[in-house]
Amino acid sequence: MTPDEARARVREAAGPELLERLAHLDATRSHPPADDRPPARAPGRDDPTDCDVALVGAGLSLLYAPVLAALGARVHVFDRGRAGATHREWNASARELDALVAMGVITADELAGLVVARYREGFCRWHGGGTYPVTGVLDRSVDAGALLALVRRRAESLGVVFHDGWALTGHASGERSIALRFVDRGGAASEVVARVMIDARGAASPSATADLICPTVGGVLTGLAEGDAADEIDPAVGEILVTTEGVEAGRQHIWEGFPGRAGETTVYLFYYDKRERVGDGSLVDLYARFFATLPRYKRGAAQLERPTFGYIPGWSRLSAAPRPPSPRIVLVGDAAARHSPLTYCGFGATLRSVSAASARVMAALDAEAPAPDPVVHDTPLHRGTGALAHMIASPPTDPTQAGALNGLLDAAFGTLHTMGDEAYGRLLRDEMSGAEFMRFLHSTSRRRPEVYGWVFRVLGVGGVGRWGAGVLRALGGEGRGVR
Repeated sequence: MTPDEARARVREAAGPELLERLAHLDATRSHPPADDRPPARAPGRDDPTDCDVALVGAGLSLLYAPVLAALGARVHVFDRGRAGATHREWNASARELDALVAMGVITADELAGLVVARYREGFCRWHGGGTYPVTGVLDRSVDAGALLALVRRRAESLGVVFHDGWALTGHASGERSIALRFVDRGGAASEVVARVMIDARGAASPSATADLICPTVGGVLTGLAEGDAADEIDPAVGEILVTTEGVEAGRQHIWEGFPGRAGETTVYLFYYDKRERVGDGSLVDLYARFFATLPRYKRGAAQLERPTFGYIPGWSRLSAAPRPPSPRIVLVGDAAARHSPLTYCGFGATLRSVSAASARVMAALDAEAPAPDPVVHDTPLHRGTGALAHMIASPPTDPTQAGALNGLLDAAFGTLHTMGDEAYGRLLRDEMSGAEFMRFLHSTSRRRPEVYGWVFRVLGVGGVGRWGAGVLRALGGEGRGVR
């Protein structure tokens, strides 16, 4: 399939506005975004403010708006499209979703109504290897559009002000506040002064400088064959990570499949990549591959109902972390890249972060001091899994070794399955302890001793040292609240 044919399929399913969003994201990868049109001046110490918190970008991170407003903050939300709009479903475990009720964002009854599918299990399967089931991981499919609509209504009821169609072009920080310059859909400029800006623009943020990136395309499909065969969809099973071939075109492509409402399945195709490969590949190219190779994954008369796509930043923990350009700016979500570098489960990571991160922002406002960086949760486990993600983003280039990465991943997930359902689930939910992670690495290396050579080839001596030091810090920090 050609890129033009892929664009036509996306446009047919979602219309020109979403196709423009696809082009915008591809442009940001080829030409990294910049906040290069700031206000005329930074605000003075005693200048009045329009709001306490300006939340810029309002997808999943819209959850911050009602939580901060309930704590007493004056919150304004800005988005280049419509704040709280989405075209997908999200998955999380039942325990993770309970945070929405605990924060007071929605009620238990509302949460129950948002869950469109429940799975008895999920699994990971690597081409040429086994199938490894697990329970309690990404086993609830949530109607994300309905959730964000509820969150927006909750925020509005608490006095949050929304500015749809406003794109941030620049900022200027003062001692106690920050001036923000926006341009609306008609090209008119406007300035707002906030005490703190929360950057929730994801990969479109100039601060999204993490060293890994996960290009992802797909969407809600109908027409896929149902059943328990490998090329069919079982509505009671989530497919967490699946490969159908070895390394092709220098990348290991990975599928996910999450059944939703009856007859619908959210399917993604993605790969791990290094951010330094700027401009090498696009979402449109990946969509062309998605449509062309979908029959390798699932059979049926597939129809794309709602496209979903994006660049998800990931941080290996082997390089410098994304940092805000000003002490008056707070990074959350994909811009902060503190979610798992291995599973990229941003929904669960956000649910773990919103309450505590909002409290930290409020403490900074009360003290008239900059918020700590990062404000979001970063489990110590990520210091270990980051290097694994870096390795997946560096597959062998020798065509005769095209299946080697799948072999390594099969050994790793076979080890997890052998360790038991609870341990397996803890890794995928970012809950595994450092000591347990070390046992996992040791057991995997016994299965595939050649992994040692691979690690040194990909990471180098210095990278291996940084990885080891990070894992040791994770072990030492357990039980002391290290973030």
